[in-house]
Amino acid sequence: MSAAVNETSTPPNVAIVGRPNVGKSALFNRLVGRKIAIVHDQPGITRDRISAICKRAARPFTVWDTGGIFGVGERELSAQVRLGAEQALHESDLLLFVVDGKEGLSPVDDELARTLRKSRKPVVLVINKIDNEKHEPLAADFDSLGFEPSVAISAEHDRGISDLLSEIERRLPQGTALFKAPPLSTAAGKPPLPDRPSPLAIAIVGRPNVGKSSLINSIVRGERAIVSELP
Repeated sequence: MSAAVNETSTPPNVAIVGRPNVGKSALFNRLVGRKIAIVHDQPGITRDRISAICKRAARPFTVWDTGGIFGVGERELSAQVRLGAEQALHESDLLLFVVDGKEGLSPVDDELARTLRKSRKPVVLVINKIDNEKHEPLAADFDSLGFEPSVAISAEHDRGISDLLSEIERRLPQGTALFKAPPLSTAAGKPPLPDRPSPLAIAIVGRPNVGKSSLINSIVRGERAIVSELP
């Protein structure tokens, strides 16, 4: 009597990193196909890491939106945001380094590029806010970062996203986190084991500074949410 085996693969992890206000959250929403991350002109809106499955690619992957990385000493939360982003770098299989094509290269971009090179993870340079063909020459400003190839996109207008998805698929490690699920029962007279129910979704709500982030970190036993006295 033999047992059937289900073979499943855990989706690889792709982290979106970059300085504030380059369009990371807009790209995150575009990849997952719904508005999860807050998009706003004010820099630093995204502080905590959030994740969702991108099913637009040939191979689904988990995409992470990280807080914008500021230059050293630029604000109180920068160290905590940086720590969260660096943890995402460590846990990811591929990094999407997002820059602002309209604003051009900044010292923070250079600083972050050095950090990404040290991570030894595959990096795709994503030049955002290239809204039309007239803006395409702006992408050349980022050649000095040394990441090739780069992909010019407009997350807001869904321009270049197909090219980005193709590049992500090409750069992801093959066979990431492949594992075999427990065998199903095939004994005579016994039906296969029922599928495991989906995990419950729990929301933690409350006014600012009552300890929601501390509670989340306690539950997951890690620094997933940033804890600060700032509301």
